[in-house]
Amino acid sequence: MGRAAVPPLVVAAAVVDDLTDPRWLLAARRSRPADEAGWWELPGGKVEPGEAPQDAVHRELFEELGVRLRLGPQVPGPHDGYWPVGGGYLMQVWWAELSGGHPVPGDDHDDVRLLPCGDWLSVRWLPGDVPVVSALQAHTIQAGPVTG
Repeated sequence: MGRAAVPPLVVAAAVVDDLTDPRWLLAARRSRPADEAGWWELPGGKVEPGEAPQDAVHRELFEELGVRLRLGPQVPGPHDGYWPVGGGYLMQVWWAELSGGHPVPGDDHDDVRLLPCGDWLSVRWLPGDVPVVSALQAHTIQAGPVTG
């Protein structure tokens, strides 16, 4: 009997100003592909073959926005710790703080915003990101610090 196929994995970062007292969340607006243009996302991308997910999130945020990160805890999703994001993909998400650089949109984005706490759902998120951002906001409002 063969092994079950592993769904393709993507990673993202919930970049906040401070893991101990998050007041804003970074959102990036897609400029491509056409069916995702104008929608907002937590920045990240595909994990390359043989790449560790944490390495992928660092690489993707540097490639997409020119920033370095300090990763915090993982944001556990409802499916064995993963978030389903459509297209057969599963996503792993980490809380993160900027440790270098200033976010600047690259080839895949045309805008970056810092959304204030309480308004994290005020933009049109990609459908797969909505439950993640909802969970992030609920955690921040109810539980306080994300470190632990």
